[in-house]
Amino acid sequence: MKYEKWNIGAPAQQAVDLLRGAGYSPLLASVLAARGVATAEDAAVFLERERALSVSPLLMKDMDRAVARIQRAIADGETIAVFGDYDVDGITSTVLLLDYLKGCGANCLRYIPRRIEDGYGLSRDAIRSLREQGATLMITVDCGITGNEEIAFAASLGLDVVVTDHHECKDPLPDAAAVVDPHRADCPYPFKHLAGVGVALKLVLALGGESREDALFARYCTLAAIGTVADVMRMEGENRTIVRCGLEALPHTDFVGVHALLKEAGLLGKPITSIQIGFVLSPRINAAGRMGAADLAADLLETDDPARAEELAKALCDLNRERQSVEQAICTDAVTQIEELPAEERSALVLASENWHQGVVGIVASRLSEKYSCPSFMIHLQDGCGKGSCRSWGGFNLFSALESCSDLLEGFGGHELAAGFTIREENIPAFRARMNRCVRSSMDGELPVSSLEVDTAVTCAGDMTLEGAEELSALEPYGAGNPRPVFALLGATVDSVQRVGQGRHLKLRLSKGMCHFDAIFFSVDENECGAETGERVDAAFHLQANTFRGSTVLQLQLLDLRPSLTPSRHEAEAMALCRRCREGEELTAQEMGRLRTSREQFGVYWTALERRARSGGIEGAELPILRELAAVSGGNESFLRAILSLSVFSERGLLSVRRTDDRLFVHLQPSRGKVDLFACPYLARLRGPSAGTN
Repeated sequence: MKYEKWNIGAPAQQAVDLLRGAGYSPLLASVLAARGVATAEDAAVFLERERALSVSPLLMKDMDRAVARIQRAIADGETIAVFGDYDVDGITSTVLLLDYLKGCGANCLRYIPRRIEDGYGLSRDAIRSLREQGATLMITVDCGITGNEEIAFAASLGLDVVVTDHHECKDPLPDAAAVVDPHRADCPYPFKHLAGVGVALKLVLALGGESREDALFARYCTLAAIGTVADVMRMEGENRTIVRCGLEALPHTDFVGVHALLKEAGLLGKPITSIQIGFVLSPRINAAGRMGAADLAADLLETDDPARAEELAKALCDLNRERQSVEQAICTDAVTQIEELPAEERSALVLASENWHQGVVGIVASRLSEKYSCPSFMIHLQDGCGKGSCRSWGGFNLFSALESCSDLLEGFGGHELAAGFTIREENIPAFRARMNRCVRSSMDGELPVSSLEVDTAVTCAGDMTLEGAEELSALEPYGAGNPRPVFALLGATVDSVQRVGQGRHLKLRLSKGMCHFDAIFFSVDENECGAETGERVDAAFHLQANTFRGSTVLQLQLLDLRPSLTPSRHEAEAMALCRRCREGEELTAQEMGRLRTSREQFGVYWTALERRARSGGIEGAELPILRELAAVSGGNESFLRAILSLSVFSERGLLSVRRTDDRLFVHLQPSRGKVDLFACPYLARLRGPSAGTN
């Protein structure tokens, strides 16, 4: 099991039936109902596909001032510098705005910081360099909202600044020519969740004017979609419109570099969804910034030379492979550190090392947050100072938490889900302790457990069809607030397991009743999977269409496997029989014969319990524990007698049994000398003509 707990949704059957009656497929109806959609009318609104952005960009505070200053700079022939960020959101924002300005005939400069040498955000050296190159106006994209001192420095050099950003604001705001950020407390713009590239897009639409909005949106929605998905913004409102339209326009985009990257990544000519953007395109663009070469990605997106684009796309993919190798090494080291942390320091993972690549720690923090179900803070140390990246989990507001620790930090910025900070090395222990207290306080003192959110369990395996999986695309685009659907198939049988992809992945064949399914478990080996042929399991997965050698079939993309927590027919019957025996109900002679257990068999079960108690305790889901106990005896009635043994040992005071939800806790009591098991009332009534077996 990868996750300690599965939270399986239980959609209201009435809502599912109503949606199915309205023509929605069983799978889509179940997901919609699980997400609170109860009627056909609600479903139509939820799935509605807007074709344009309907909210005027001029509703954003200071947008009019930004437009006036930029238009004056264009008209007067000023040199305009665009200062971006080194992540995908920042790179796409930079390219989008530069493309528009150059199309207007503006003289432009581009500056994207180098993550390691320059760090995040504005810097005096960069500002001085841009001014020396003749810039009189600097526009920030996806950064600048906390750069008060740097913007004041720019003003002292005669460089005006227009800030466009989407990160959380601090008081006071920068003293700039304009500050455009929907998070401003005085900004009336109704949608607050735009990415940095979304704000840049809104700026371009405002600059172009209402008559050109449709044409400009058609040109730039693809870049905006890539940046929005990559920055894990909430997939609702205007973001859904941007990404939906951007995905549709992707095959026809005017940006040559995007086509070259699709080709190099093996996606050219294939259907592209938010999943491909998030897991294929974005990591390749992001690799440039993480490895200190953000300009490489910006050059790719800006170029209109196909040969140059092909060359840059290949370099970008090579860089991504290097990033993957570095990331794996850091992740391994981080896990080692986590295993050495005391329990009170695992609510928030605060880890540091001088050996980690500063550009890669953020993505490792994301993986750790998912793996350990808690916020993660990864710190690259150099010369007594740490530069950290952090990722949220479970709705924990990172920005607020960092504010509460500001006395321990040299600086910080970001938003509630992802942020960066700097810290002196000597302050890290105090920061770790305070952040763990902060997280525990937000969780009412409960320690986090790794949890998987499952939309619904599939009640009829026959509903899982290729057509049904394809109909789920109506939910696209996926993202924060609208995740890709997760299903569970309970009580499936593992028919086969084999390694694929040079041994890096597992391919399984699962069955439920008469239905058989192919499944793929990425980046998992047999030991991690833990499932063997013939075993009953519960599977959690995404549904997808898999095309191989021209044939398309349904495939389960596994997220987790666990020993099944739903009893088989035989197990359910055994549990019911044992319950009847304990409660003194009348039993047939045949049933009593099945329940009779010898002293030797009891001894085998007790020895197995003692062995497990010594090796780490007896705790977990009830059915797997019972199956493990039954396996030590073997035979047709081993499961039934394993249940009876626990009941007898408990009644005789040899152990205590406690149940919470679907978990079982068994504690062996200190030895009290010889105990007569057959004085147990459960067994006394089984004595009869065959009592000699006792």
